[in-house]
Amino acid sequence: MITEDTVPTNYNKHITLPADAHILVVKLAGIGDLLLATPALRALRETYPQTRIDLLVTPDSAGLLDGWEVINNTIVLDKYLFDSPQQMVVHPAVLLRLATLWNNLRGGHYDAVLLLHHLTLPFGRLKHQALMRATGAKWRVGLENGHGGFLNVRVQDDGFGAMHEAEYNLAIAEAVGATTSNKKLHVPISDMERAQAHMLVYEEPLSGNQCSPLIAFHPGSGGYSTARRWAPERFAQLADTLFADAGGQLLLLGGPEEAELHQQIMSIMQSAMPVRSLAGKGNIKVAAAVLELVDLFVSNDSGLMHLGTAVGAPTVAIFGLSNFKAWGPYTGDPASKRATIVHLDLPCMPCFYHDHLLGTPEGCATRDCLAQLGVDPVAVAARRMLREK
Repeated sequence: MITEDTVPTNYNKHITLPADAHILVVKLAGIGDLLLATPALRALRETYPQTRIDLLVTPDSAGLLDGWEVINNTIVLDKYLFDSPQQMVVHPAVLLRLATLWNNLRGGHYDAVLLLHHLTLPFGRLKHQALMRATGAKWRVGLENGHGGFLNVRVQDDGFGAMHEAEYNLAIAEAVGATTSNKKLHVPISDMERAQAHMLVYEEPLSGNQCSPLIAFHPGSGGYSTARRWAPERFAQLADTLFADAGGQLLLLGGPEEAELHQQIMSIMQSAMPVRSLAGKGNIKVAAAVLELVDLFVSNDSGLMHLGTAVGAPTVAIFGLSNFKAWGPYTGDPASKRATIVHLDLPCMPCFYHDHLLGTPEGCATRDCLAQLGVDPVAVAARRMLREK
């Protein structure tokens, strides 16, 4: 039996939870980061089939894993309401939400809480510590970079990119004895969502002829760092190049806020390639089902890039200032050829999430890492992916 006297304090010390334990997993991030947590969540369920596994997420990613038998309950927290002490003073109603959250966390009677985050920023560390202690859980498990004194099961954090983020998440699960042989990302998709995707792609339900190959681009990115975007004229040139090589049709994916970007690309294209914008059409699960249908997906570093990897779309990922060793497409299989990364190798790269630091989400003034990345290397990777498909 494990007692408080045996609470581990050293790095990489593992524990074993009771078979009927209550576990809370904290992943307050967007859809891409939550997808990178799915192998760790699967490991928890396979190792502890009788446990209750709850997930604390943001409104942005809430619903992404609905219908997946691995998760028992999803708790939603708008973390942006607590991004600074000033916000909590200016908005007293936030205190009421905190009280409600405290009651929900205490009411979960959790044995362990797993924090799938790096302890990067000072106020963020305070928030995470408060959340973990609010649960009353005996075991507080997470990454230790020198600021994890509130953790009692610690996994060594060697910095962004020392391991892929999915591997860091798996290491945290392994700290409570959870392992899996299936490290693929996962998103649950219903038959209805697949039917909606088919209607979007072929413009009528479950019929129609595909103009092969079916190619999808995501030229946007999450709003947190729009500097991750390759230039729209490069995407247009890539589309023209691939059409000259292989024909086909093009779908432009993204949220409603990216519709103007899609129109810009379509206006620049010179070829007769059939192209449509699906900006804002369908929810994120429908977008996943669309990506199941494509022969090639070219994307900036974004949540949709991880979504494409999760459904097995042949993916070419374009990286510039962000850390591809940390957030590149993750297939769970080093031998897989379903995803590849195209990037330059400049001495200043990456400047966004490096070592133990946040870095610069908007990069430098010239953004040479993307400005100097031409069409040819991306086209080469795309052609290879189409051939293998």
